[in-house]
Amino acid sequence: MKFTKSGSGLRGELAVPGDKSISHRSVMFGSIARGTTEIRNYLQGADCLSTISCFRSMGIEIENKGSVVLVHGKGLHGLSRPAAVLDCGNSGTTTRLISGILAAQDFDVTLTGDASIQKRPMKRIIEPLSLMGADIASVKGNGCAPLRISGRPLHGISYTSRVASAQVKSAILLAGLYADGETRVTEPYLSRNHSEIMLNYFGADVRTEDSRTENGVTAVIRPASELHGGLVEVPGDISSAAFFLCAGLMIPGSEILIRNTGVNPTRAGILEVVRNMGADITLLNETSGSGEPTADILVRSSSLHGTVIEGAIIPTLIDELPMLAAMACLAEGETVIRDAAELKVKESNRIAVMTENLTAMGADVTETEDGMIIRGGKPLHGAAVDSHSDHRIAMTFAVLGLCADGETEVAGAECVNISYPEFYQDLKKLIVH
Repeated sequence: MKFTKSGSGLRGELAVPGDKSISHRSVMFGSIARGTTEIRNYLQGADCLSTISCFRSMGIEIENKGSVVLVHGKGLHGLSRPAAVLDCGNSGTTTRLISGILAAQDFDVTLTGDASIQKRPMKRIIEPLSLMGADIASVKGNGCAPLRISGRPLHGISYTSRVASAQVKSAILLAGLYADGETRVTEPYLSRNHSEIMLNYFGADVRTEDSRTENGVTAVIRPASELHGGLVEVPGDISSAAFFLCAGLMIPGSEILIRNTGVNPTRAGILEVVRNMGADITLLNETSGSGEPTADILVRSSSLHGTVIEGAIIPTLIDELPMLAAMACLAEGETVIRDAAELKVKESNRIAVMTENLTAMGADVTETEDGMIIRGGKPLHGAAVDSHSDHRIAMTFAVLGLCADGETEVAGAECVNISYPEFYQDLKKLIVH
């Protein structure tokens, strides 16, 4: 797909699709709850459809009506053995979180996914779940999917994770629902807390310990006898909104209103970073439904300068870092991204891919072990870039193509279907002709 410079800016308003993380969890938790869970604004991306498919394969009736999804849950022990291998597609969230649930069932199952999933690290969940008594193993013995899981009785543990990962934390907490005692997960920084919020909403007993010691932040769950279905309103995904937010800041003459976007502090680090870079950004109509804060985000084109992105804020914007790196190329001065080694094990090695593609467009970027150094202010030109089938990379270079002289061609652009099937149409509507 090809993109050319937008000379007149971007203007208008839009609502981005439902939050990917919350959509996944609403189907998972609804499936193991009693009663019907009604999910509004469910993300109809390929990853979230993989989650629906997996739970249908385990005997859960799920009505997908597009704007509304109804999950007819059967309780904590209501899942049945699937007739075939469960295919998680491209979804790391599906693979890791569902493993925590499956570890406690009374059947055997094998999980797999596409070529990308079969390269992503799963030892980070195999280790803690095994400590809880789970029988879970990498079929190929390489610490990746396919995973074979034989359900077992589980016991509670206190586990310290080396990475601040909501997927690792959530897998352990979900297994903790079934354990014989309290389960504690400590991570170096607070990762996104959608699981904690939603589990409590469904009736589980989850808390985050306020005391922040040098050991990090701890989530604690007690075993549950039952969860109860309810209404889940999914806010717009800030990781999808990020591309329009940055486009509005980067492209002169732009003003964009992004409606009903989730601004959970464990996800909204991008707002702090762009403000540090000089962004003209305003939050309107702030509300909080089901514990998840939302707002309309008003963005106007701004004069931007470099910044340092590191430490505790990294887990709150890990999926937004490709777009922030691209934006830093147009900012004055130097931007440094540190503590982001997790980018190497996403859908692609995002540090290497971003460095390669930005350099091809004339940017001054240096790859580091855990991030990038970007010296901004250099004119960008169009180039042929490769998304490496990574939806965040494809969307980043679609936006950057609107800022560069000449034509930018993005290979594998269709991979946006993973999280945002209407992305290109929504972007086109904002372009002022």
